[in-house]
Amino acid sequence: MDLAPFATTLAPNGAVCAVDRLASEAGVALLRAGGSAADAAIAASAVLAVTTQHMCGMGGDLFALVHDGAGAPTALNASGRAGAGADPERLRADGHRVMPRRGDIRAVPVPGCVDGWLTLHARYGRLPLSDVLDPARAYAADGFPASQTLAWSCLLLEGLADAADYTANGPVSVGTMIKRPGVARTLEAIANGGRAAFYEGEFGEGLLALGNGEYSRDDLTRPVADWVEPLQIEAWGHRVWTIPPNSQGYLTLAGAWIAAGLPLPADTEDPQWAHLTVEAARQAGFDRNAVLHEGADGAALLDPRRLAPRRDAIDPERAATLAANVDGGGTIYLCAVDADRMGVSLIQSNAAGWGSLMIVPGVRIFLQNRGLGFSLEPGHPAEYGPGKRPPHTLSPAVVTRTRDDALEMTIGTMGGDSQPQILLQLLARLLHNEQTPADAIGAGRWVLTGPEGGAGFDTWDANGHVRVALEGNAPASWDDGLRARGHDTVRTDAFNHGFGHAHVIVNRDDHLAAASDPRALAGGAAGY
Repeated sequence: MDLAPFATTLAPNGAVCAVDRLASEAGVALLRAGGSAADAAIAASAVLAVTTQHMCGMGGDLFALVHDGAGAPTALNASGRAGAGADPERLRADGHRVMPRRGDIRAVPVPGCVDGWLTLHARYGRLPLSDVLDPARAYAADGFPASQTLAWSCLLLEGLADAADYTANGPVSVGTMIKRPGVARTLEAIANGGRAAFYEGEFGEGLLALGNGEYSRDDLTRPVADWVEPLQIEAWGHRVWTIPPNSQGYLTLAGAWIAAGLPLPADTEDPQWAHLTVEAARQAGFDRNAVLHEGADGAALLDPRRLAPRRDAIDPERAATLAANVDGGGTIYLCAVDADRMGVSLIQSNAAGWGSLMIVPGVRIFLQNRGLGFSLEPGHPAEYGPGKRPPHTLSPAVVTRTRDDALEMTIGTMGGDSQPQILLQLLARLLHNEQTPADAIGAGRWVLTGPEGGAGFDTWDANGHVRVALEGNAPASWDDGLRARGHDTVRTDAFNHGFGHAHVIVNRDDHLAAASDPRALAGGAAGY
């Protein structure tokens, strides 16, 4: 049974879930006006680019899955590429052994978010682009109240001259009204002038100047967004779909396939449930850093002949010792479903919070640092270089029914490396344990971290040697049960921001059942 305040939102026609209620409500307003789920998702995403710049924005990347009512979903990869001036030798000569994360333009691929909006709208939009972007433009021009997470995050902006949207009037508190005139001007330009108004306009000129040779004009005129073939796998009597590499989404599918073949208990408080899902995620992901790159074969990574030995190696009573080598964060997830049961699963990101802490002057748009996913190991398939996409943590998902491929749910989360781990737990709760959306979203979670409890992008640096972090609201029985099975565990506080902001909309045919993550604090599921 749903327990307040984590009640499932029920809606007969359409629903939108996002980390800011302003965004959810903007999306639902577009649905009421006759817009598609894609219109609603873009509207919500654009509002978040205004109100939630500490997690996403027009200077970041975007992925989306769209299910339009029948058959396989379509998949959109709007992740940016390194500029023409990308030079790994220069970085190594500067003393870097891993990619820089903050304050270095070389960590900033060409942002794909706006290209993603426009490509998604061109194929699936029903309303004029100006109508879709107008709620975001209005919040940027007229102001919006700072959320709790935004207010806390603004402490990182001290000394950044181009962060004046947030810092000009003193410290930001919860409810402080923020205006972003440069962002409003940019959104209006996109609505009127399309892609060129952004990539070749004020933002593009500012990015070229900051790049100082990192980017060419061709880098900005060349479209970033691509329609790609989604990956899919069967688990718990459903098909689960995601984005292919350079996304790490294959880990969600691999973990679900492995876990679906294990004897998961009916009681999710049983430590065996936690142990088996942890082991499924470890077996799926321990060689991630060696195999994930833009050119990786996602279907081969999901081949049962590859996954079955990993599943068979799981001991129900003991954590595996995995081979040393084989062969937080700044992200939002949102989803929308309309009355025709088109579903959109969309994720948008800066990578780390506030991204690179580099800002395009004038428009005051923060730039991502997704280049942190590149390798500086010479010859590595994910080595930083011109025109290459870095490995990406972003992992949106769609679930369909195997009998007819009708939409079952849109689901996703933020959370860096932990996104597939969180989704594995949610899929198991929803599909195997048949929990309600709110109960599944509100339940305590585990996530894997590096042995030293790293920062969200280094989970697999030591391959399968990880620590299991348990959220404060996770069952108390998990601690002793996991430790007895050989896991290194640590307990954190309840409803911890670092355990993801997940959302789900489940299609019940005559109505929708939606839940938004309470960890986002300002988020919500809205419907009509």
